[in-house]
Amino acid sequence: MLLAVDVGNTHIVLGLYEGERLVHDFRIESSRGRTVDELHVLLHNLLGVAGVDRSKVRGSILASVVPTLGEVFVEAVDRAFDLDMLVVGPGLKTGMPILYENPREVGADRIVNAVAAYDRCEGAVVVVDLGTATTFDCISERGEYLGGCIAPGISISANALFSRAAKLPRVEIKKPPRTIGRNTVHSMQAGIIFGYVGLIDGLVDRIREEMPGEVSVLATGGLAPLLTPESRCIQDFDEFLTLDGLRILWDRNR
Repeated sequence: MLLAVDVGNTHIVLGLYEGERLVHDFRIESSRGRTVDELHVLLHNLLGVAGVDRSKVRGSILASVVPTLGEVFVEAVDRAFDLDMLVVGPGLKTGMPILYENPREVGADRIVNAVAAYDRCEGAVVVVDLGTATTFDCISERGEYLGGCIAPGISISANALFSRAAKLPRVEIKKPPRTIGRNTVHSMQAGIIFGYVGLIDGLVDRIREEMPGEVSVLATGGLAPLLTPESRCIQDFDEFLTLDGLRILWDRNR
């Protein structure tokens, strides 16, 4: 089995693969104060819940945008499984030319998503990752990472609204019954959801003007199931795109 770990700013997503098949997945909070001992115990407990013998885990790979937490995870995996974890970063073989001015600036999760999306679409594609930040990653028809856009995530934007407007309540991020809200909650939900869909579609339109030919648009991230049906540009979403990208990179480097 392969253990794939995606350490994000808000959540850590873990997946267990048998070959190309994702057999178990877990999502935990990205608490920066976690210790090696905590993660060691947590890994044992998660495998116990899934009914997986830890001796079956024969490989592991990590992508992290939180460097300190990523380092702790590498040590915890070493203790739990006696494995040297493969870490996505400079020197790793991706099979994808990075055309960023400074390739080291590109987040590990963005490269992993790009690899997975190109493997899936086999052509030009834009990945919209709806996480703590909303990122747009552009891959050419030839499989080159071209760059992209970074915008504040929907939760960050909503939290700023809640905290800075004294008379506005904190609302659930979900689709309202209509665009023209008839109460404060629905008005805020309409602005958050449909306003964000407008941001996504507007940026994708501009991106497509700079990318020749047919360009697929694929979404991932926790809010992808909510926003994809409302977008005219997003064609599909894949909740586990990052984990699949980690599996592909493991196969290319092991």
